Amino acid sequence: MRNLIISAALVAASLFGMNAAQAAEAPAAPYVELANAVPVAVPGKIEVVELFWYGCPHCYAFEPVINPWVEKLPSDVNFVRIPAMFGGPWDAHGQMFLTLEAMGVESKVHKAVFEAIQKEHKKLTDKNDMADFLATQGVDKDKFLATFDSFAIKGKIVQAKELAKKYEISGVPTMIVNGKYRFDVGSAGGAEQALKLADKLVDKERAANKAAAN
Repeated sequence: MRNLIISAALVAASLFGMNAAQAAEAPAAPYVELANAVPVAVPGKIEVVELFWYGCPHCYAFEPVINPWVEKLPSDVNFVRIPAMFGGPWDAHGQMFLTLEAMGVESKVHKAVFEAIQKEHKKLTDKNDMADFLATQGVDKDKFLATFDSFAIKGKIVQAKELAKKYEISGVPTMIVNGKYRFDVGSAGGAEQALKLADKLVDKERAANKAAAN
């Protein structure tokens, strides 16, 4: 009887060891599911958010990969860019982005702003410097400055910072799918892998929506 007990204990220990080893070998998920889902901007559509900073070289390197992907997104997916604002130049660049977006010209000058900061090493942290540069890109200088300091933009800044907190981001570029799943280019394994993961999570949300509708 004693031998049977010892044998059973050894088998249990062996199984526990195997399970622990298997758990250790299992790769970690390349994304984090948020404990509290964040409401999307357009109800009824699957939202994909990219949080970025004009001063981030990794965000700049991500541009040629993510932009063609965004252009091919299906109609049930809504893509949103949100500037990460952690203070200093992050806030200045984020306010510039939100101003350009509010003016309806952000898509026309987005690449030029990125290149000015990343390739030409312009700081663009002073609103007057921003306005002077943007004027060379066809943006009305006076309108930019008026919009930059407007009450509406201050509200958008507060909203962007609140979303970053809810998403619990610590760096950029970071992507959020449907207010539920967070991952970055590094955790995904690279730029192409990040977009494949985004596609996978979009498909997951689409399937969940169809199941809930039935």
